[in-house]
Amino acid sequence: MIAIVGADAVHRVAGLPGEAAPVGLTLALGRLRSLGVTGLRIALPAPGHPLGLSGPPEFNARALEAEEAVVCHGAAFGLVPEVFEAGPQGDVHVEVVWHCLPVREAPPADVPSLGEAERELAEALREATEVLTRLDVAGSGPVAEAALAAYRARAEAGREVLAPGYPQRAVRVLELAQRVGMLVSLAYENGPGGAVSASEMAGRGAALRPVERTARRAQVAAYNAVVEERERGVR
Repeated sequence: MIAIVGADAVHRVAGLPGEAAPVGLTLALGRLRSLGVTGLRIALPAPGHPLGLSGPPEFNARALEAEEAVVCHGAAFGLVPEVFEAGPQGDVHVEVVWHCLPVREAPPADVPSLGEAERELAEALREATEVLTRLDVAGSGPVAEAALAAYRARAEAGREVLAPGYPQRAVRVLELAQRVGMLVSLAYENGPGGAVSASEMAGRGAALRPVERTARRAQVAAYNAVVEERERGVR
């Protein structure tokens, strides 16, 4: 359960069939299982890219607003988080309410296989490095170096390792996807680098968006690998 809630203080699920009020996460997971849910898929949609979603439009709209969602496997439900802060000043904590909504039983949008994701990531990593170098972001000083050092420290601490039972390829794909995502974040956040005009800054965004999209697709493929294998009957 700690792996699910992280450092958040409270997680509740609202809108579950058979429950008149929001319930705790443990009860909610048991209820979902009784309703036929056998697995959970992650979705990481962004404007213009409903990654991992299957509809209907109402669910997709809420998931796009939150930029994340969970889609159940085995029963037509999905969960969209609403995150807010609660508590008095000096003792503020994060609470999350997951809204349970009906979803369409259809393949999730634009999720690649692990093999496809790994191949795409190799090319995306090259593209990201080329863009960073061209825009003078990769060598833009101690801020970039510190950010990369922090990423390496997290990776070495095993923070990106998936739960037991995931294929090793999924672990490899997730780690590479997160590395690509870090490089993209550096390009967006670490100052203008060599891009000194509005047109050059627009060019930076145009160059990086496909790379960021590839990284998000790969993360979803890695996180969902166990459910996808189960669905295909792979053991």
